[in-house]
Amino acid sequence: MGKALRAKIKEAIFSVLPVAFIVLVISFTPLINVGTSEVVIFLFSTLALILGIGLFNLGADLAMTPMGEHVGAGLTKSKRLSLLLPVCFIMGVLITVAEPDLSVLAGQVGSVIRGGGTALVLTVGVGTGLFLLISILKIVFKKDLSSLIMFFYLMLFSFCALLIGEGKGAFMPLGFDSGGVTTGPITVPFIMALGVGVAASIGGRKSKENSFGLIALCSVGPVLAVMILALTANGAPTYTLPIESFTFGSNIGKAILGSCVSVGVSLGMIVIFFIILQFTVLKLPKSRLIQIAIGIGYTFVGLVLFLSAVEIGFMPMGYKIGSELASSDKTVLIIFGFVLGLVVVLAEPAVHVLNKQVEEITGGTVKKRSMIIALSIGVGVSICLAMIRIIYKFSILYYLIPGYLISLALSLFVPKIYTAIAFDSGGVASGPLTSSFILPLAIGACVALGGESEVMDFAFGVVALVAMTPLITIQALGFKAIVSAKVRENLSMRRILSADDEQIIDFT
Repeated sequence: MGKALRAKIKEAIFSVLPVAFIVLVISFTPLINVGTSEVVIFLFSTLALILGIGLFNLGADLAMTPMGEHVGAGLTKSKRLSLLLPVCFIMGVLITVAEPDLSVLAGQVGSVIRGGGTALVLTVGVGTGLFLLISILKIVFKKDLSSLIMFFYLMLFSFCALLIGEGKGAFMPLGFDSGGVTTGPITVPFIMALGVGVAASIGGRKSKENSFGLIALCSVGPVLAVMILALTANGAPTYTLPIESFTFGSNIGKAILGSCVSVGVSLGMIVIFFIILQFTVLKLPKSRLIQIAIGIGYTFVGLVLFLSAVEIGFMPMGYKIGSELASSDKTVLIIFGFVLGLVVVLAEPAVHVLNKQVEEITGGTVKKRSMIIALSIGVGVSICLAMIRIIYKFSILYYLIPGYLISLALSLFVPKIYTAIAFDSGGVASGPLTSSFILPLAIGACVALGGESEVMDFAFGVVALVAMTPLITIQALGFKAIVSAKVRENLSMRRILSADDEQIIDFT
């Protein structure tokens, strides 16, 4: 266990240090005015973040992933669809409510939604649960992911038109952001493993392809749910800046205690439901349960450290950099957004879970290195585009409509497994560090350039862009693979046709 933990922490160091290095470099330039105490708090937060990611990744391997696989396989083998579907819905709701980055987002927009942050969390939970149910039905009945994605995204943009018609277009970025933050460190290991378990039990020649796509569909549900909730709101949203959230080291004890309670309650609900399934359906051996229990302990400690670190140091640093760069040099803000995007995706815990699972399921066909490069470029471009939008102030639909048209068009030409992986990657890339560092960066820039009144219109939506661009870059990776294979095939055929007949040996 100790060796595995050291390996995970080493992986976390390589993930987080590039982000910390870039932030520290720009902090020591004249563009940003950061005090010594703020730098010290940020450095301690970085250490906590590294330890938190390492512990969480080990916990995901020991607990969250096996739990998902056992639930998926056990319920599918029971051949009782009437049991499988309600359980998946309930698990989808519980896991979403447990998602830390959704809590971070809800804390920043509680004043905007009727019923506050709790209403947003519950709405998103129900949306995720319903679409997890649809995802399982897709695997059971072996339906094509591309067709479902096209249908539901057409529905999404129809709701966008409704919101604009009702004068509530400012809710659109928040809706798309909600879909992005839902698929974070708790959701991804469990839901991906659930898909693997169900697909493996059902079998078929497309079982590998069918095991992907659950994250993609589960990202759609929250967007639709929030847009429906927005239609019930009275008038346009009014954003109030949560100053305490953007203050360095504000009440460290309160932040750690709050993280303990939040993660404890969330994981507790999942564990209780899993225990019920264990006694009624799964009946796993004692050794496996002990391993899962240890993994849950690692997951708990890792998430508490992670959330405390981002609240104490990363969220305030993101806000400060965004506001001061926007005030001093807009060009540097755009360049910084791109460079930060290249490395910030490496620090997302769920990205490593996805990359590992992709490499295992595809038998090394889709390499981890290729995935990382494609994701980094995608996220870099998305944050760069978000900064441009904040500076020039235009609707997020100018990005989303062309972006999704390109990604859906690519899905018609690339192998289905690349489409499924791409849409899953979009949800995974927009994890807790995006909502707790990149979103505050965007809010800080927006407040500096236009005030709090413009935050809902132009700062929100950055998470949605982070979730969108990997759809294009990962599928472009698949398109490149097709073209390369075709070129190799043509070269081989050309060599055969141009071969000298005298070199052919006649054995007759």
